[in-house]
Amino acid sequence: MTSLPTHDLPGGTARLGDLEVTRVGYGAMQLAGPGVFGPPKDRDEAVRVLRAVVDLGINHIDTSDFYGPHVTNEIIREALSPYPANLVLVTKVGARRDDRGNWLPALGPDELRSAVHDNLRRLGVERLDAVNLRLEADHDNPLAPMAQPVAERFGVLAELQAQGLIHHLGISTASAEQVAEAQTVAPVACVQNPYNLAHREDEALVDSLAAQGIAYVPYFPLGGFSPLQSQTLDDVAERLGAGRMAVALAWLLQRSPNVLLIPGTSSVEHLKENVTGAGLDLPADALAELDTIGR
Repeated sequence: MTSLPTHDLPGGTARLGDLEVTRVGYGAMQLAGPGVFGPPKDRDEAVRVLRAVVDLGINHIDTSDFYGPHVTNEIIREALSPYPANLVLVTKVGARRDDRGNWLPALGPDELRSAVHDNLRRLGVERLDAVNLRLEADHDNPLAPMAQPVAERFGVLAELQAQGLIHHLGISTASAEQVAEAQTVAPVACVQNPYNLAHREDEALVDSLAAQGIAYVPYFPLGGFSPLQSQTLDDVAERLGAGRMAVALAWLLQRSPNVLLIPGTSSVEHLKENVTGAGLDLPADALAELDTIGR
């Protein structure tokens, strides 16, 4: 199998454990139908998007078998298998969907084991490059982690890792304390949490993980902005002649060298816009103005 060229993308590459990944990755969630439930409106376009991801040199794809459910993993396999040698597929477990599309926790030992095997089967691989344990979010604040035990659940994934079914382990929607608890069980290669210009509760965690060589993968790059914060972002974007998403992604990429981006889209055009936008060089005055959003 051929390998993907990864040197021409914004931000270059970084480490996810011992894997070299493009800092601009791709989040597959939007390949499913509305509400991340059911099939996409245009499956052929979804396949084209994934093939465009590979053509652009992106080698880091984030997915889960509960997207759809099953939809995104099946499309990834259809579009990209046999996979390029250095393509890194990162998935997550810890949730399920009911018949109405509701998101429900699935954190029991048997549920976690079953989810790992479901991801393996539908992606058509013998080992998953990385699996994130998705913890429950606070129902009153979806951008915040909820206090809950981690060690036993992370231990289930560590057992599967020891069996050779998982290469690296990560954790999602987790506090700094929960990350530390997981690290008492097994090494953590990545943390995937909500983080953006407006919501910077993880500032210290980003820096701590960078010092440890652990990847930090923010999601919701435009989530939870107040009208005033949105206006500030729009003002900066207009002055730079760029889109607000481009500014938000560029800020994340410049925030710390361990940050990996996974913007998602179901459009080839928007995919290319996201990649180009992430390469925007934010000048000092723009960074200072954007910093007021986080305060």
